[in-house]
Amino acid sequence: MKKITSTDTYFTVNIILAGVILLIMGYSVFYSPDRNNYPVVCIHEKITGQPCPSCGLSHAFSLIVRGRFDEALMWNHYSIKVFMFFVIQLLMRLGLAAFLFRRKLKTRVVQYVDSSISALMAIAAFYQFLIMEWKMLF
Repeated sequence: MKKITSTDTYFTVNIILAGVILLIMGYSVFYSPDRNNYPVVCIHEKITGQPCPSCGLSHAFSLIVRGRFDEALMWNHYSIKVFMFFVIQLLMRLGLAAFLFRRKLKTRVVQYVDSSISALMAIAAFYQFLIMEWKMLF
């Protein structure tokens, strides 16, 4: 029986995260911004009647993958920043997975650096959403 190492687990997590990001990108490609036929609706808007800070992201992502950046910014002002977060994360996940697949190294330092960079990127990409949501609560 093969012993499962932290490298194996980290490799698996990177592949799963890359898969999730690819699903998000696939969703953006598959659904047309011109038809506006997105199956996932904003529950906050359905309940309150008011848009939430992330309203329009699906539509904006669909516009971004089609190169229509100005329109995307009209749907959600932060859409390009969030989209770039996912693109960079996808590249990081695939790059780290390829690196780990080729070299069986102790990954403790790589994991700490990756988690630190990813956390800072998430704060930079989603900070405005957190602030807006916080303001809506009070």
